[in-house]
Amino acid sequence: MELSKKEYSSMADKASPKSSIVKNSILAFISGGLICTLGQLLMSLYQSYFDFNTKDARAAVSVTLVGLGALLTALRIYDNIAKHCGAGTLVPITGFANSIVAPAIEFKSEGHVMGISAKMFIIAGPVLVFGITASVIYGLILLLFNLT
Repeated sequence: MELSKKEYSSMADKASPKSSIVKNSILAFISGGLICTLGQLLMSLYQSYFDFNTKDARAAVSVTLVGLGALLTALRIYDNIAKHCGAGTLVPITGFANSIVAPAIEFKSEGHVMGISAKMFIIAGPVLVFGITASVIYGLILLLFNLT
Protein backbone atom coordinates (compact mmCIF):
# COMPACT_ATOMS: atom_id res chain seq x y z
CA MET A 1 0.00 0.00 0.00
CA GLU A 2 1.52 3.28 -1.13
CA LEU A 3 0.59 6.43 0.80
CA SER A 4 0.59 9.84 -0.76
CA LYS A 5 2.30 12.71 1.05
CA LYS A 6 -1.09 14.19 1.88
CA GLU A 7 -2.40 10.92 3.37
CA TYR A 8 0.80 10.43 5.37
CA SER A 9 0.62 14.01 6.68
CA SER A 10 -3.00 13.49 7.71
CA MET A 11 -2.15 10.27 9.56
CA ALA A 12 0.82 11.93 11.29
CA ASP A 13 -1.33 14.88 12.39
CA LYS A 14 -3.92 12.52 13.90
CA ALA A 15 -1.25 10.51 15.77
CA SER A 16 0.67 13.53 17.06
CA PRO A 17 -0.37 14.94 20.41
CA LYS A 18 -1.60 18.50 20.38
CA SER A 19 0.44 21.00 22.36
CA SER A 20 -0.26 24.50 23.52
CA ILE A 21 2.41 26.93 22.33
CA VAL A 22 1.45 29.52 24.95
CA LYS A 23 1.52 27.02 27.84
CA ASN A 24 4.82 25.50 26.66
CA SER A 25 6.38 28.95 26.26
CA ILE A 26 5.34 30.00 29.76
CA LEU A 27 6.65 26.77 31.31
CA ALA A 28 9.94 27.09 29.41
CA PHE A 29 10.30 30.71 30.53
CA ILE A 30 9.60 29.87 34.18
CA SER A 31 11.81 26.77 34.35
CA GLY A 32 14.68 28.41 32.49
CA GLY A 33 14.30 31.44 34.75
CA LEU A 34 14.39 29.25 37.85
CA ILE A 35 17.61 27.59 36.66
CA CYS A 36 19.14 31.01 35.99
CA THR A 37 17.95 32.24 39.39
CA LEU A 38 19.61 29.23 41.01
CA GLY A 39 22.79 30.13 39.15
CA GLN A 40 22.63 33.70 40.44
CA LEU A 41 22.00 32.47 43.99
CA LEU A 42 25.01 30.16 43.71
CA MET A 43 27.08 33.07 42.39
CA SER A 44 26.14 35.19 45.40
CA LEU A 45 26.78 32.27 47.75
CA TYR A 46 30.25 31.60 46.34
CA GLN A 47 31.18 35.29 46.46
CA SER A 48 29.75 36.00 49.92
CA TYR A 49 30.47 32.87 51.93
CA PHE A 50 33.50 31.44 50.15
CA ASP A 51 35.08 34.78 49.21
CA PHE A 52 35.46 33.80 45.52
CA ASN A 53 36.26 36.54 43.03
CA THR A 54 33.83 36.98 40.12
CA LYS A 55 35.80 34.81 37.70
CA ASP A 56 36.15 31.91 40.15
CA ALA A 57 32.52 32.19 41.25
CA ARG A 58 31.35 31.96 37.62
CA ALA A 59 33.43 28.84 37.09
CA ALA A 60 32.11 27.31 40.32
CA VAL A 61 28.52 28.05 39.31
CA SER A 62 29.05 26.37 35.93
CA VAL A 63 30.62 23.30 37.52
CA THR A 64 27.86 23.12 40.14
CA LEU A 65 25.04 23.40 37.58
CA VAL A 66 26.63 20.79 35.29
CA GLY A 67 27.12 18.46 38.26
CA LEU A 68 23.57 19.02 39.45
CA GLY A 69 22.19 18.40 35.96
CA ALA A 70 24.24 15.20 35.64
CA LEU A 71 23.17 13.98 39.09
CA LEU A 72 19.48 14.66 38.42
CA THR A 73 19.78 12.88 35.07
CA ALA A 74 21.44 9.87 36.69
CA LEU A 75 18.64 9.75 39.28
CA ARG A 76 16.10 9.96 36.42
CA ILE A 77 14.64 13.17 37.83
CA TYR A 78 15.83 15.63 35.17
CA ASP A 79 13.97 13.89 32.34
CA ASN A 80 10.71 14.09 34.29
CA ILE A 81 11.25 17.80 34.91
CA ALA A 82 12.12 18.35 31.23
CA LYS A 83 9.00 16.45 30.13
CA HIS A 84 6.83 19.07 31.82
CA CYS A 85 9.00 22.18 31.39
CA GLY A 86 10.38 21.64 27.89
CA ALA A 87 13.01 23.94 26.42
CA GLY A 88 13.48 25.83 29.68
CA THR A 89 15.44 22.87 30.99
CA LEU A 90 17.26 22.11 27.76
CA VAL A 91 18.75 25.50 26.90
CA PRO A 92 20.73 26.27 30.10
CA ILE A 93 24.00 24.51 30.93
CA THR A 94 22.07 21.85 32.84
CA GLY A 95 20.60 20.71 29.53
CA PHE A 96 24.13 20.18 28.22
CA ALA A 97 24.90 17.94 31.19
CA ASN A 98 21.70 16.02 30.52
CA SER A 99 22.62 15.57 26.85
CA ILE A 100 25.93 13.95 27.86
CA VAL A 101 24.76 11.79 30.77
CA ALA A 102 21.47 10.47 29.33
CA PRO A 103 23.03 8.60 26.35
CA ALA A 104 25.85 7.30 28.58
CA ILE A 105 23.26 5.78 30.92
CA GLU A 106 21.16 4.46 28.03
CA PHE A 107 24.06 2.66 26.36
CA LYS A 108 25.94 1.45 29.47
CA SER A 109 24.80 -2.11 28.78
CA GLU A 110 27.01 -2.11 25.66
CA GLY A 111 30.12 -1.77 27.83
CA HIS A 112 32.44 0.99 28.94
CA VAL A 113 34.16 1.63 25.61
CA MET A 114 31.49 1.02 22.97
CA GLY A 115 28.58 1.97 25.22
CA ILE A 116 29.38 4.77 27.62
CA SER A 117 32.46 6.29 25.97
CA ALA A 118 31.36 6.06 22.35
CA LYS A 119 27.71 7.01 22.83
CA MET A 120 27.85 9.75 25.48
CA PHE A 121 28.47 12.46 22.85
CA ILE A 122 25.81 11.22 20.43
CA ILE A 123 23.61 14.26 21.14
CA ALA A 124 26.11 16.92 22.22
CA GLY A 125 28.90 15.81 19.86
CA PRO A 126 27.70 17.64 16.75
CA VAL A 127 27.17 20.81 18.78
CA LEU A 128 30.70 20.58 20.19
CA VAL A 129 32.23 19.88 16.78
CA PHE A 130 30.41 22.83 15.22
CA GLY A 131 31.34 25.16 18.07
CA ILE A 132 35.01 24.19 18.05
CA THR A 133 35.25 24.34 14.25
CA ALA A 134 33.52 27.72 14.09
CA SER A 135 35.82 29.13 16.77
CA VAL A 136 38.93 27.89 14.94
CA ILE A 137 37.74 29.43 11.66
CA TYR A 138 36.88 32.68 13.44
CA GLY A 139 40.32 32.71 15.08
CA LEU A 140 42.06 32.13 11.75
CA ILE A 141 40.11 34.96 10.13
CA LEU A 142 41.14 37.27 12.96
CA LEU A 143 44.75 36.15 12.63
CA LEU A 144 44.88 36.46 8.85
CA PHE A 145 43.32 39.90 8.73
CA ASN A 146 45.11 41.07 11.90
CA LEU A 147 41.84 42.13 13.51
CA THR A 148 42.96 41.57 17.09
